[in-house]
Amino acid sequence: MKQLLCIVLITLSALGCKEKAKTPAEDAAEAISEADVTTSENEEWIVLFDGTSFDGWKEYLKEDISEHWKLEDGAMVFYPPKDRKKGESYNLVTEKEFADFELSLEWRIAEGGNSGIFWGVAEMPSLKQPYQTGPEIQVLDNEKHPDGKNGTSHQAGALYDMVSPTKDVTKPVGEWNTCVLTINHETNQGSVMLNGEKVVEFPVNDPEWSTMVADSKFADWEHFGKHTTGKIGLQDHGDGVAFRNIKIKEL
Repeated sequence: MKQLLCIVLITLSALGCKEKAKTPAEDAAEAISEADVTTSENEEWIVLFDGTSFDGWKEYLKEDISEHWKLEDGAMVFYPPKDRKKGESYNLVTEKEFADFELSLEWRIAEGGNSGIFWGVAEMPSLKQPYQTGPEIQVLDNEKHPDGKNGTSHQAGALYDMVSPTKDVTKPVGEWNTCVLTINHETNQGSVMLNGEKVVEFPVNDPEWSTMVADSKFADWEHFGKHTTGKIGLQDHGDGVAFRNIKIKEL
């Protein structure tokens, strides 16, 4: 009996050692470790526009940003010029290039307006527009812009002229729409989420990508969709548009 009691006491003692309370120093170290994990997760996102400056952006084929883009209420807002010079445009592009990423932003279009979100943009002096290299996710007033009636592959959320959204989930003009664009060449997947719903999916590698391009208006465009690494762009299509809360996560 004494031998059995000793075994029980030794076992309980061992368990007690395993479950002993942490020291204040150990608690602090664990808290710091958890904070590091949280910070690391948050730092995966790179803020491209924080609402206070145009840092990290410029106009396509220019070194600065014109007065037609303004900062208002945490957004970058485009006011199209009334007397536009022939051939002049004011598209924005990032200074940095990206390849595989998840891009999140909010957009708001003017009534009857048209704009777009580009990726894979290459700044080439011989090409005057970012859409000559960069594929576009459509930004549109589906109800009042003619493109809204010109085939679903021209409606908001579409991979322009190539893949139509599965449905129209846009909010009324004047309200903000949340768009998340994912491009992943490792998995050969591209997608668009609009206002929380995945509305477009498409391949991003050849041969599937080139097949889609061949069936679109861009079939004979020499440089279109050829750059797996390129700039993010926001389109001047001649209409008022605003963007905010722009961030990117490199994959």
